[in-house]
This record gives sequence, C-alpha cells and structure tokens, in this order.
Amino acid sequence: MKQPEREFAFDTGELLLVDKPLTWTSFDVVNYIRALIRRFRHPEGIKVGHAGTLDPLATGLLLLCTGKMTRQIQFLQDMDKVYTGTLKLGLSTPSYDLETEPDATFPTGDITPEMVEAALRTLEGNLQQLPPVYSAVKINGKRAFNYARKNKEVKLEARSVQVHSFRITENRFPELDFEVHCSKGTYIRSLVHDFGIALGNGAVLTALRRTAIGDYNIADAWNLDDLKAAIIGNNGSSET
Repeated sequence: MKQPEREFAFDTGELLLVDKPLTWTSFDVVNYIRALIRRFRHPEGIKVGHAGTLDPLATGLLLLCTGKMTRQIQFLQDMDKVYTGTLKLGLSTPSYDLETEPDATFPTGDITPEMVEAALRTLEGNLQQLPPVYSAVKINGKRAFNYARKNKEVKLEARSVQVHSFRITENRFPELDFEVHCSKGTYIRSLVHDFGIALGNGAVLTALRRTAIGDYNIADAWNLDDLKAAIIGNNGSSET
C-alpha cells in the first residue's frame, strides 16, 4: 500500500507494518531496513527487530520495531494472527510445503465436501500441535531444519495452540483456499498436514499470506520499495 509521506522517529520508536515479499526471510527484511536507516537516517545505529517470523515461502504482514519500540516486541508477538493460503490434497512432503519433494501420494476421489468440513472442525479449538521438522524451533541450540536437512532424526515436543476458525474460502479440488484465525505459535504448515491426516489423506501448503496481527492489517502495510523511498527521502537525492 502506498502510504503518505511522513517523518520517522526511529530512535524514539517506530512500528512499521511491512508486506514481506516471497522468498525473503523475516531477518532479510530486518537487515534491509536496518541498513537503510543506518545509511540515510542514523549512522550511529538504531535497533530494529521483528515481532513474529514468517517462512521464506510465505508473504504478508511483518511488524518491525525500531528504537525504544523494540521493547514492545513480546507484546506484539503474543497477538492473534490471521492467514490466508492454499493447500493441495493428495500428497505429503517432509516440510509440509513445497520446499521439499513429495514423499507420498494419495487418491482423492473419495473425499466429499462433508468429509472436508468434518476434518476442519477437528482442527479448531485448543490443540496440541507438533511443529514441522523443517522449522526454526531450537533443539540443543540448533534449529530443527538444520537437523532435517542433514536427514538427522529429531524429536519435537507438542505445543498448545488455539485455532479460533479454520475455513475453506474457495474449492478448486484438489486445491483448497483457506483462512485461519489462530493464536501465536501456530504453524499453518502443521495445521495443513494434520488436515490431510484427518481426511485419511495427504495435504501440503502451497501458498501462505499473513493478513492480520491483532488489529494490524496487511491493507495498511508498506511494500519495501515505498518504505525504502520514504526512509531515504531527500537524503537520497544524489543516490544513483
């Protein structure tokens, strides 16, 4: 969204709503914005952090905090989230998305709309959810995906999450568009994987977008090009 020109108070503290691009990590966005701020606004350095990681293959709302606003990161992380996305039935992958190759396929001809609806209902409410092995969860000081990529077996512990709603918004069987409203810490890839299991089938996440964090909405977010231009302002008039 193109936002109006404004003055930034990065040292006092800014909360920046950013639309994370596909393939960028959340840390890529933080590093990019931090570098712009330090180059064009505060050469002495300003803290920049994010409130809630998005996978590289996901897009959407990322909250960036600067300066004294970084003290609010934990509060922001604790807010509920809303996601939209697409899943595909009939296959499974180790990563629960398209980052890895399929490890199993399943026939889908006997799946009915009633079965889909029943499976959705089993995945609402308070759940004990296992994170994907391809995740940033730390095990003995290392990220789980580091073990998974080396084909090392890892044991992950289930965590309590709450799914307020899980609904299908468009049916292009075997692809289904969905929307999820959930608590912090919910892995949508795991939710999709468990949806496949509930159907006695397989399911993988093929697209994901975070649209809201608490009352903050993607409609109010900066794209990176516009945010860059706003940060540079007149300071970048001689940049080539």
